Order: sequence, then structure tokens, then C-alpha cells
Amino acid sequence: MRIVLVLIFAFLVMATGVRADHHMIVKQSPHSVAKTLDRLSAILKKKGITVFTRVDHAAGAKKVDMALRPTQLLIFGNPKLGTPLMTADQQIGLALPLKALAWQDEAGKVWLGYTKPAELQHRYGIKGRDEVFKKMTGALNNLTNAALKAE
Repeated sequence: MRIVLVLIFAFLVMATGVRADHHMIVKQSPHSVAKTLDRLSAILKKKGITVFTRVDHAAGAKKVDMALRPTQLLIFGNPKLGTPLMTADQQIGLALPLKALAWQDEAGKVWLGYTKPAELQHRYGIKGRDEVFKKMTGALNNLTNAALKAE
């Protein structure tokens, strides 16, 4: 019975375009890398979440005469969620503000990924902030799902 459940879970993960990973949530995008992050950025701004910067790794590679498939990073955050985590352990500032990476794989598929908030909680051993991590998890899921909707 366990094997059947594992196979069903694996099928559902593959069918939804979400790749299983211990540390990241990865979702397939129907858009280009640039458009995926354009959409995510617009949604974040509309929700009052600060977008700090965007890094185009492929453009950086091109500047040093190297090739890299489209790969861009968006750095964003909300002090209402991040500050309580930093008051618990300032070292989480290495992981905050949050980041979302969009990239095109060798098959031409575009992916959007971000670190699981539970992974950050575990990595920094933060206790007593479960509600903040729960809220962050739900928000990231909803925001990225909205950005990935087909037009």
C-alpha cells in the first residue's frame, strides 16, 4: 500500500509541474524566465511587498564571454514577516530578504523556485515563530501560483 501511495504522490508532483526537493519548492512556468519574474514582481508590488532587486545571471555570464541559459533571481521581502525572524536569530539575514529563481532548463522548460520557509526555520534553528513561517509558506505559494497562471 505504501508503494502505491508513493507512486501516486510522485505522479501528482510530476503532473502539477512541481519538482520534489528537500530544500526548495520548484514549479514549472508557462512563461519565459523574464516574463515569469515580471509577473511575480508586479504581483509582489501590488501586495505591498518590497522588490529590492533583480539579478540576470545570464547577462552576467555574457559579460565574461560565457553562455548560460536564461536565469534570473528576484530578491524581495516584507519586514512584517522578516523582522520577527531576525529578532529570533539575526543570522537568518543571510537568507532574507527572500529570493525566487527563474531558469530555463536544457529542454527549454522554465522553472520558478524558492527555498522552503521550513528549511530556513530548520537551518537557523528558529523556535517560537511557527506562525510567521506558516504565513510565509502560504504567501509564497499563493504569490508564485498567481505569477504562473497562464494568460
